[in-house]
Amino acid sequence: MSSGIRVGTRGSALALTQTTTVAERVAELAGRDYELVRIRTEGDVLKGPLSQMGGTGVFVVALREALLDGRCDLAVHSLKDLPTTPAPGLRVAAVPERADTRDALCARDGLTLATLPDGARVGTGSPRRAAQLRAARPGLEVVDIRGNVDTRLGRVAGAETGPGDLDAVVLAAAGLHRLGRDAAITEYIDPAVMLPAPGQGALAVEFRTGDEEDGLRAALAAYDHAETRAAVTAERAVLLRLEAGCSAPIGALGSVQGDTLTLEAVVASLDGRHLLRRSRSAPNEGPEGAARLGVSLAEELLEAGAARIAPLSA
Repeated sequence: MSSGIRVGTRGSALALTQTTTVAERVAELAGRDYELVRIRTEGDVLKGPLSQMGGTGVFVVALREALLDGRCDLAVHSLKDLPTTPAPGLRVAAVPERADTRDALCARDGLTLATLPDGARVGTGSPRRAAQLRAARPGLEVVDIRGNVDTRLGRVAGAETGPGDLDAVVLAAAGLHRLGRDAAITEYIDPAVMLPAPGQGALAVEFRTGDEEDGLRAALAAYDHAETRAAVTAERAVLLRLEAGCSAPIGALGSVQGDTLTLEAVVASLDGRHLLRRSRSAPNEGPEGAARLGVSLAEELLEAGAARIAPLSA
């Protein structure tokens, strides 16, 4: 075999699980070994709300630096953490088939969004989730939280570990699945109630432009999932056109049915009192067509007043 593929990853349990899955498959396709290179990111060190730290892009910078300076050959990101503007010298070489896109409620006593009592404390670190929670259930108290999946689950009343100071938390279903924490889920939140973050449930494999050898390039091309890439490209184009960061109260979900790509997006005020929700469909013409669809939907949202209700730069 050729030398091992060095795959950069954050050190959290979820990141290691995701990266190992990617590394095993890419190595298999390339006929090579692999090794994981753990990179500590600014988002793993700093405390406080992500929106005050520059958004979820703080989880990406150190991985990209490690890739550019040759400490690793590939980097694996949660796609929803990846800034929409490309990094010079790098490109997303593969987007594997997407996992569950939905958000999940993990509540005490098997409660659901409908059965949580008024005044219940629900934790999330996402302005997007917070805004849509407030819109769906104005009587809830939404609490800003940080921490890994187990830390957040430990804050739910009745948890075996942690303070138990919350009635529920909202997390990405995909992450819970990947960590084997499905039992904590009391409700999968319908996208009609809560649209996910652009790219939620998907991973991105990034590497240096022009530095890939043929075998690795072919392996990554084989690993790329065309329908997932089209869907997430459309979703991320909405964010890019709105000039909104990863922490903005914006949800988007693309889906491919036959030859048609459908995209739905929501822009919300931080307090959840105002929501704009629109959808469009177009023939699935790959990433370029998906990007056009995302831009056109974003334009429709802007014409409807998105910039007046949400903190956008557009």
